Amino acid sequence: MDTLSLRLFVLAAERLNISAAGRELGFAPAASSARLAKLEHEFGADLLHRSTRKVSLSVEGEEFLPFAREILAQEDAAKAAMGRGSARPRGTLRFAASSTFAQLYIAPILPKFLKQYPDVDLDLRLSDSRFDLIEGSFDLALRNTPLDDTSFKGRKLADDTRILCAAPEYLEAFGVPEQPEDLSRHQLIAFRDHGARPLMGPNGAQASFDPKAGRCRLTVDDGISQKLATLAGAGISYNSLWSVHQELRAGTLCRVLPDYRIEDGSILWLIYPKTNVLSIKVRVFLDFLLSEIGRNPPWIPKAPQG
Repeated sequence: MDTLSLRLFVLAAERLNISAAGRELGFAPAASSARLAKLEHEFGADLLHRSTRKVSLSVEGEEFLPFAREILAQEDAAKAAMGRGSARPRGTLRFAASSTFAQLYIAPILPKFLKQYPDVDLDLRLSDSRFDLIEGSFDLALRNTPLDDTSFKGRKLADDTRILCAAPEYLEAFGVPEQPEDLSRHQLIAFRDHGARPLMGPNGAQASFDPKAGRCRLTVDDGISQKLATLAGAGISYNSLWSVHQELRAGTLCRVLPDYRIEDGSILWLIYPKTNVLSIKVRVFLDFLLSEIGRNPPWIPKAPQG
C-alpha cells in the first residue's frame, strides 16, 4: 500500500482541500488528484466527494479515515524505532474533552503548546456529554470517569474530588443540611444521566446523593451552566473541586455536608485506544498536559512553605 497516498488522503480529509494537502507534501494539484484517484480505485470506493466549490468525506471515507491514521502512526513509530524519519511532531491531533474543564484549564495554555510545536494543529471537540472515542476517530481524550473500559489505555492527569455545594443565599433561605438525610427536603440540581452517587463520611459513614430523592427542579448537561445555576441560588449540586475551587475560596459557594465527599471512582484520565500507536504528536501533547496541569493541579491547595 502506498502510504504517501494515505498521507495525502488524511491531509485532504482534515483540510477538506486536496490542493492544500498536496502542497504540504510537495505534489502539484494534478498529481494529488491522480494519487487519490488511484487510491480510490484500489479500494473500490470514492473516499472524497469533489465539486468545483468544495471537498467532503464520503461515508466510505469517514469509515476508512481512522484506519488510515492508524497505518500512518504505525509507520512513523516503526521509523522512529529504527532511528529513521523526522522526530519532529507534525499533523492534526484530534482531542476530545469536557468543555467545562477545557475552558478553565486547557484553552488558556494552548498558545504555549502551539508556539512550542508549530507543525501540530489541534482539532478540539469539547462537550460535557459522553462521546465515543473510537467512532469519533480521536487521537486522545480527557475523561473524568473510572477507566473501566479495557479497550483503552490511559495516563492519570489528576484526582477528581467531587463535593456538594450551594450558594450562601440558598442556604440562608432554605437552611443548611446537617445530615445526608436532610437533602431530601432541599432543591437539588441534577446532571443529566447521572444517578445516585455514594457519599462517604467520617468514620466510614455511608450515604448517597440522589437528586431524585429530593425536589429536583433542574437538570442540566453542561458543567458551566450547573455552576452558574448553583451560584444563582437554584439549589444544591455536586461538582468537581477543579470546577468550583475559586468560588469556594471567594465565598460565593459553600460546601454542603463538608465532612462528606462523593466517592464514585472518578479520576481525570488522558486516554487513547489500546490498538493505537502513540504517535509523536500525541505523545508531546499528552506530556504537555501532564506537565502543565497534572504536575501541580491548580485546584489543589499548595502546602505551606517552611
